[in-house]
Amino acid sequence: MAQSKRFKELLKKVPEAPVALTKAVGLLKGFEGTKFDQTVEIHMCLGIDPKQADQLVRGSLVLPNGIGKTQRVVVFARDANAEAAKAAGADEVGQEELAKKIQDGWFDFDVCIASPDMMGVVGPLGRVLGPRSLMPSPRAGTVTPDVSKAVEEYKAGKVEFRNDAGGNVHAVVGRLSFSEKQLEENIQTFLNFIESLKPNSIKGTYVKGISLAATMSPGVQVAA
Repeated sequence: MAQSKRFKELLKKVPEAPVALTKAVGLLKGFEGTKFDQTVEIHMCLGIDPKQADQLVRGSLVLPNGIGKTQRVVVFARDANAEAAKAAGADEVGQEELAKKIQDGWFDFDVCIASPDMMGVVGPLGRVLGPRSLMPSPRAGTVTPDVSKAVEEYKAGKVEFRNDAGGNVHAVVGRLSFSEKQLEENIQTFLNFIESLKPNSIKGTYVKGISLAATMSPGVQVAA
């Protein structure tokens, strides 16, 4: 892909070697100047074997300063749980009719939550939700009896992640308009959480590389 003149100029400002988190965030903040508020993402290369079930790294957490985006949340629930989800701010709540809508190709949402008693309805959606990383999961906290709490957390900026086939983890950690302190707090919280998920079977280096990047900026390597 051809790089723009702006991108090439920014690339000259990026150190070849990893730098401390504070400096990395400062460099990233210097990449502001586009007509929109760029999303900031973290990319981590982990020393795991994704083929081993006991080495998968997956989870979710609420970042202290949110992610600067209101996530669209749908919920599979009925009766009291459905009412609680609506009261918590869910964008759409349903059962079989919601499942059919999704089967027919509707994916205008960022998070899908389900109460445990609805998994019979949600299960068949695995083929279409799984590839989009939208399938509810107990491990991610999106299959839960407390759907209202889950809705509130995702609306507040909860992020969900899982390692890919190469052992890498990617997540949104804020917006470039955030202050340096806000970005640092979010990123450090995410790094600490990933460290807490280190599989016991890992023998070598767990965190092999960390990079921060905004939507239209080059990546900045962070010292692990």
